[in-house]
Amino acid sequence: MGLDSLGSSSYGPEAELTILLPLGAWGMGYLGPVMAFVIALLAVLYVSYRQTLAAYPTSGGAYAVARENLGEYPSLLAAAALMIDYVLNVAVGISSGVGVLVSAMPSLHPYIQPLCFGIVAIITIANLRGTGEAGWLFALPIYLFIVCFLGSVGYGLIRIVAEGNPRPIVAPPPLGPPETAAAGWLLMHAFASGCTAVTGVEAVSNVIGSFKEPIIRNAYITLTIIVVVLGLLRGGIATIVTWFEIGAMDQTRDGYKSVLSQLLGAVVGHGVFYYIAMSSLLCILSLSANTSFVGFPRICRVVAADGYLPKAFAQPGRRLVFTAGILFLSGIAALLSISFGGITERLIPLFAIRAFFTFRVLQVGMVAHWRRQPQKHPAKLLTNAVGAASTGVALIVILTAKFTEGALITLIAIPVTIILLKAIKGYYTSLEHELPTPVR
Repeated sequence: MGLDSLGSSSYGPEAELTILLPLGAWGMGYLGPVMAFVIALLAVLYVSYRQTLAAYPTSGGAYAVARENLGEYPSLLAAAALMIDYVLNVAVGISSGVGVLVSAMPSLHPYIQPLCFGIVAIITIANLRGTGEAGWLFALPIYLFIVCFLGSVGYGLIRIVAEGNPRPIVAPPPLGPPETAAAGWLLMHAFASGCTAVTGVEAVSNVIGSFKEPIIRNAYITLTIIVVVLGLLRGGIATIVTWFEIGAMDQTRDGYKSVLSQLLGAVVGHGVFYYIAMSSLLCILSLSANTSFVGFPRICRVVAADGYLPKAFAQPGRRLVFTAGILFLSGIAALLSISFGGITERLIPLFAIRAFFTFRVLQVGMVAHWRRQPQKHPAKLLTNAVGAASTGVALIVILTAKFTEGALITLIAIPVTIILLKAIKGYYTSLEHELPTPVR
């Protein structure tokens, strides 16, 4: 469940630095404030989701909360945003993983799309065999990634404190002169891109039913570990790239190096540890798609049980996995990879928007939940109200900044998905009316 969130520590800073690239070396001075706002938003989401887990210990996803507290259309908005979210997570995670691979092995750059397809196929097959067998495969890269990158960030911070002005072991490409002034619009745009770093926090509440007893305690521990590690990585990465003046590079061009590849080179060089760390990053980004392969079939099962999707999505297959949901997810993700060339930067604008639709609906649903309780909980109500306001402001910023870069696609896709869900529900309702009543 942490693969999605921890993987975002790679493409979140890269997305911010891509926007700040026109500022040249001056852009480094603005990365810290942008990152601080993102981490503050992460903290708000953490507290809000802890309350959601306690209030909904069996099904705490945005769809379930909205269905109970806000009604049909808000719940369908949450369902549509969640399903689009899961599909985009597969595409972004795998494209980012392939970006890491071509950073370490530039000769593979011409094969970005075939590599994306290959990773989608491997993860699909693993999940069709059952998450019980796939789980051990997905756990080891997480621990290796945490050790490698928290260790590298920690070592880099020690070098900064001890040396004052440390020299990079492998110097990153020099940042060019500023091409524009640091306008508020540009910083807002960078914040919108950086919000991709808080995606995945909702994964625990979406699949809380899969935890073993004690459910709430285990869910709390998982959520806390994910958020703490993500916060430490975001803060540490922002500090190191600022000191070493590491900027984003164009993934479509030969010689591309990801931000974390440049960071490792600057802090520890290109020795054996570099390739071990990059391998762990490749695995965690590629396998971050597994969060979707766990969550997407489950949300489809719940929505299908309510009659808004074909019944096949609610029926487990031979190995007790929801085969229809897994195959549908992998097919759409592959089509996205074709459409956007497997380039992460092209997918990022779509990625943050649908997540904040989900965040916003869930927070508003939780506010309605606490208001309906006979015993009042003013502190909990205030917490979710702050969460609703924060995610609402972030959503407006993202929509404004990313409107011409992909927000319009999401704004079209969500209502179209809702219309399809309603049409399927209407079909099943009319079918029930036409079928004869069984004679007892």
